[in-house]
Amino acid sequence: MTSSTEAPIDSHTTILDTSGQPLETPTPWKPIKVSRHEIDATIDHLSSIPLPANGRRVAHFVHLESAGRGFAPGVEVCVEVLLPGESTTPIRRNSSSVQIAIAGEGTVDVAGTAIGLKRHDVCNIPSMKPHRFRNTGTGAWVRLAYSNAPLLSVLGTHYYEELEDIWEPEAGTDGPIDMDESGPVAEGTAPDHEVSPTGARLRGYEYLVDIEPVPNKALHWPHETMSGLMSTELGDGKRTIMALYNPATERKQGATGSFFVTLSQMPPGVQPRPEGRGHRHNSVAINYHVDGVGYSVVDGVRIDWEAGDLLLSAPAWREHAHYFTETGMSAYTVQDHPLHIGMESLIWQENMDGPILALGLEKGQSGYVAPRNWDD
Repeated sequence: MTSSTEAPIDSHTTILDTSGQPLETPTPWKPIKVSRHEIDATIDHLSSIPLPANGRRVAHFVHLESAGRGFAPGVEVCVEVLLPGESTTPIRRNSSSVQIAIAGEGTVDVAGTAIGLKRHDVCNIPSMKPHRFRNTGTGAWVRLAYSNAPLLSVLGTHYYEELEDIWEPEAGTDGPIDMDESGPVAEGTAPDHEVSPTGARLRGYEYLVDIEPVPNKALHWPHETMSGLMSTELGDGKRTIMALYNPATERKQGATGSFFVTLSQMPPGVQPRPEGRGHRHNSVAINYHVDGVGYSVVDGVRIDWEAGDLLLSAPAWREHAHYFTETGMSAYTVQDHPLHIGMESLIWQENMDGPILALGLEKGQSGYVAPRNWDD
């Protein structure tokens, strides 16, 4: 039998009396742009260095207000480069990511799925799925990778592990996983009681530790296919903005549980919108401009952009609006919208003189279609 002795405990707690003080208000970061030239210079640098042991040539785009590696609060954006014939060490991590190929081509192996990713194609990497990247082309394969790693780092819970080089992806889950009828949460074996007329319930701890999985596969969104489904000519009546949807995210409408991705595509000849008031939301938005020239106005500050630029175009709760020229434009936008839906924290103000809506908790912004009527 072991014995214990009482030892003094150092307190790391500060007690702060905030009686009567107002609650916190949003503290958005400033908008920033990483130009095409800066991205190209970073790619050239990464291509010139020897291949690291883990195969990852990577550079993070870090906001000056970040205490870590964030491009926006809770969002990491980095560029990764593989030369022909190279591959990365297989890993898995509990952060999820969105991958956008911006040059070359290669293969993403994710838990039984092999995805060929060409220029401007998109795929997701689900949390804790073993994965690796292989350059199968003849030139440098370059990807922008967005992840929720900074948020997990703030929580002190970001986990990753490298796997054996001989690792091969295992078959993924094709459908709902059946609970073991003899297991703890089989019907009738775990307590589940209604405890009030409001619908509140009391459940056994088994429900917390043997959760029914929602199958979440690695998915591929080919740019050529998506572009063909959207507006390509003036007057064709097709949509100019659409979302890349992963059914595993269900009502959160995401590509991952943290991020949605939209593709915007304005054909040449579209009349540019007149300048006016913008809108705002507390989910941050990051634009990668595929084609076109234009500018954004964020809290009254103009930021010019062109194809190849990466822009933190909508820091949380800053009013913003985007303007393009008659040459048209195309852009991918990554936004931590689904994360806020899951936390029940998503707020949106479409009309700066109008109401602030709690999206996902009440009636949302209706009639929001594209092409939009800028006179509305």
